Amino acid sequence: MSELLKTDKLTVCAEGKELLHEASLTVGEGETHVLMGPNGAGKSTLGCTVMGSPEYSITGGRIFFDGEDITEETADKRARRGIFLSFQNPVEIPGITLSEFLRNAAEQLTGRRIKLFEHKKELAKAMAVLDMDPSYGDRELNVGFSGGEKKKAEILQLLMLKPRLAILDETDSGLDVDAVKTVSKGIEEYRRSVSGSLLIITHNAKILEELNVDKTHILSGGRIVREGSGALAAEVLESGFEKYIDGV
Repeated sequence: MSELLKTDKLTVCAEGKELLHEASLTVGEGETHVLMGPNGAGKSTLGCTVMGSPEYSITGGRIFFDGEDITEETADKRARRGIFLSFQNPVEIPGITLSEFLRNAAEQLTGRRIKLFEHKKELAKAMAVLDMDPSYGDRELNVGFSGGEKKKAEILQLLMLKPRLAILDETDSGLDVDAVKTVSKGIEEYRRSVSGSLLIITHNAKILEELNVDKTHILSGGRIVREGSGALAAEVLESGFEKYIDGV
């Protein structure tokens, strides 16, 4: 299977502090990877750096996407290549509706004007997968949304924008069992319809139950200290991180 994302000895700093040290991982086309680790390990830093967040400075190593070096590219260019990042705490954006935001984003990614009827039809289909009330499309983006509604809106973006690589940063955090099932259903629909690659940052076993995980990466102290198959994720959730990072 061809290589889609590769971080090669990636070292990252923010505000003078090193957050990642020579972190290397590779995600192939159509693969599902899980990134786990204790709080403060650098998991979100890795996801944001791959997306091109200006908050983080790359002081060593490179990032490759589809065989091309994107280390110096801005976030908007990476998004056009097909990289998507869902946020732990999605921000509220007054003045633009969820529907308008998604239509504008899709037009920026595809470079073509999307007819309103076409957009609304696609939006209704994606909302049905997530059991979302259609009225949410007319509400300002995330304004007044509950935590669960914001997470659903993130997965709605995933379904509408159809990225080649989706980085899901604690999408399941703070969700009840039913909401996790709904989010998982949306992720599964993305895998079925787009066959894209996933890098899932999570602590929750439920969101992984319906997914075929190809590889697990454990991050500690800014370093990737263990890698294994999907079975490793289940083992960590069962017994904790200590035995995998002891002595590292």
